[in-house]
Amino acid sequence: MVDSRTPVVVGVGQAIDRIDTSDYRQMSSVDLAAAAARAALEDTGIRYTAAAASVQLIAGVRQFEISAPVRAPLGRSDNYPRSVARRLGIAPARAVLEVVGGQGPQHLLTEFAAEIAAGRLESVLITGSDAISTERYYAGRDDKPDFTETVGGQLEDRGFGYESFVDDNLIAHAVMGAPTQYGLLENARRARVGATPQQYRLDMGKLLAPFTSVAAKNPLAAAPVERSAEELAAVTDANRMICDPFPRLMVARDLVNLGAAAVVMSLGRARELGVPDDKLVYLRGHADLEEQTLLARPDLGAAPTAWAAAREALRVAGIGIDDLTTLDLYSCFPVAVFNFCDGTGLATDDPRGLTVTGGLPFFGGPGNNYSMHAIAETVARMREQPGAFGLVGANGGIMSKYSVGVYSTTPAPWAPDRSAELQRAVVAAPRVPSRARADGPARIETYTVRHAFEPRTGLVVGRLHADDSRFLALMAPESLAAVDDPIGRDILVTSSEKGNTAVMVP
Repeated sequence: MVDSRTPVVVGVGQAIDRIDTSDYRQMSSVDLAAAAARAALEDTGIRYTAAAASVQLIAGVRQFEISAPVRAPLGRSDNYPRSVARRLGIAPARAVLEVVGGQGPQHLLTEFAAEIAAGRLESVLITGSDAISTERYYAGRDDKPDFTETVGGQLEDRGFGYESFVDDNLIAHAVMGAPTQYGLLENARRARVGATPQQYRLDMGKLLAPFTSVAAKNPLAAAPVERSAEELAAVTDANRMICDPFPRLMVARDLVNLGAAAVVMSLGRARELGVPDDKLVYLRGHADLEEQTLLARPDLGAAPTAWAAAREALRVAGIGIDDLTTLDLYSCFPVAVFNFCDGTGLATDDPRGLTVTGGLPFFGGPGNNYSMHAIAETVARMREQPGAFGLVGANGGIMSKYSVGVYSTTPAPWAPDRSAELQRAVVAAPRVPSRARADGPARIETYTVRHAFEPRTGLVVGRLHADDSRFLALMAPESLAAVDDPIGRDILVTSSEKGNTAVMVP
């Protein structure tokens, strides 16, 4: 007998507003989140008014327009979750706005499922969205819409949360954009597996080609085109280099207008409201971990916390990785998927597939909310295949945070995870020493070149010969391009008030 406090996902919804179609509605991020939330409430199988009235807490995944202390080009709401709630005709007692990071959707679902299991909550609506395509299209135009809203009310704003993965040293050396950050990680992994740049680009293509096949069948996908590994890997005018080693087609596609939401209730509340049994999906496994800071990691091409979170979530679910029917691994860049596979033993060409949406480069990367779409698709698959298990792996920061959920229609009591204990082990693990300023002979540990940004710059993570400490430094992109593989090459680094610069040693 399953306790009445056991949390269950009872509704999921998704929304889209394509800017290049005749039915484009110029929806704001609030509009998209509300449309997805309404769809999720309707998906419960009970009257919308009853489902909506049950919501005690509304949680919002922070959209990109409020993910940094900058002006929103089309205006913004002062209280994103309550703006969504107002459109739904509800006024929950509590509103929460999550920190930055793609782990957010799964993290929130796990957090509030635990609150439900503890008897502190009965029903929660989690929603997120981004209208990035609309914002960029209209940003410099005179006819741009005004998405400014003032609604006030209670809000638990958890802040940006950048402090866990961004510091002054990274900012000084322009390690800010995701392609730059992940380019460093990807090239570090390439060095570890012993591949040449050309071989590795094809390996990335082979990893992602099956994702395009899934996206081609998804009506919500931003790029529903099936492509071969060779096509993804070939650098052309249409597939230009963005940031070494990524051509455009391997980078998360953020020019989308998408929203997704989920409704989670206690089993008792769901029964009371008459939610049909075939709508109930249980969060059978869960875990959340944070990685060491970037320069402290022993291996820059790996984030072991993703593996540990996956193993813990599977342990809680009482199954192994071979028992999964579906998986969706966060795929902002190939290294995030490779990392999961490296640590869990999952084959990169596993016949089950590694995505249920098409992945961030092809389905689309709606800001921090991508994994809510993965959750929505996974819940739908679980309903179609009663008794099956599906895993969602959600990544945030610079492979800094990883949240895992395992879903199934098979009932089981809520089981707590050991994330806090595992996190203590991460904190106590050995760390590589690093320094903000570096001078003297060194070698390149990893690198990237920012091709699609002005000014075009090169960036390296180096190790000083004197003490093997790590540092960041800018380099001329031409000097990095002049050698077949910069990794392992000797350099001379010089510090200044503005940061470190390095030159290749002949």
